Amino acid sequence: MDCSFPVINMEKLQGGEREKAMELLRDACENWGFFELLNHGISPELMDEVERLTKEHYRKCREQKFKEFASKALENGSKSEVTDMDWESTFFLRHLPVSNMSELVDMGDDYRKVMKEFAAKLEMLAERLLDLLCENLGLEKGYLKKAFCGSKGPSFGTKVSSYPPCPRPELIKGLRAHTDAGGIILLFQDDRVSGLQLLKDDQWIDVPPMRHSIVVNLGDQLEVFTNGKYKSVLHRVVAQTDGNRMSIASFYNPGSDAVVFPAPSLVQKEAEKDDVAAVYPRFVFEDYMKLYVIQKFQAKEPRFEAMKAMALPIPTS
Repeated sequence: MDCSFPVINMEKLQGGEREKAMELLRDACENWGFFELLNHGISPELMDEVERLTKEHYRKCREQKFKEFASKALENGSKSEVTDMDWESTFFLRHLPVSNMSELVDMGDDYRKVMKEFAAKLEMLAERLLDLLCENLGLEKGYLKKAFCGSKGPSFGTKVSSYPPCPRPELIKGLRAHTDAGGIILLFQDDRVSGLQLLKDDQWIDVPPMRHSIVVNLGDQLEVFTNGKYKSVLHRVVAQTDGNRMSIASFYNPGSDAVVFPAPSLVQKEAEKDDVAAVYPRFVFEDYMKLYVIQKFQAKEPRFEAMKAMALPIPTS
């Protein structure tokens, strides 16, 4: 098994090495569901400021509350593994269709301003990546971006997490294994404290922390749009005894009322090859999310089956 985690230098998408870089991207999407980006266009200075303010915010506003949660969690799980909670402190920022950042009173103006700038850069990067995926899939430019648009455009939000040191990592996960429900996920993770792992060929593989990189993974909806050519992958966070791991994961998802279904041209290609029709149903993203909230830490296949039972009819024209 090849265990060299895919790292894509986006500078190589310009000029003579483009074909090789696109092939690496294609292989990462088809065989890993994860890859790491370097030279992605977001400045190291902005990323350093995001990291500094995020860690400062945790210390000022969240650390004490987490310590209280942690002592209770370890007390309750002192004899057996804790399976119904995660060793993380987290809060959510919504960017699209409407931002909620002004409502988060403990953020402070500097932090809010920097996160707003960072989110705008990530949104552009997500849309650029969707077009690169379209190119590799043989879809017309803009197809995936358009497919993500509900009546109010895509959904886009950020989960800001801290994974503090855990004295009993054998008892509790930082974050239990799951696939992500949405579209394309862009992660700015701590470059000193590891913990993120993905499942490949029945083995858990570390996602290497790299300074100023963005880790990308594909969600369940991209699996549907590509009719299974690209797949979402199980991943988890292993709690560490040392270090407080920062994780800023931004989710570029379909709009809540967007209708999700396999790209017809991909279904047609598959059918011409081996008579396989659309493997995935046609459904409204919001309906999938209602199920996901209940079943996040369970296998994704039953969710797809449940969607088939309530699938929307396929238009004939």
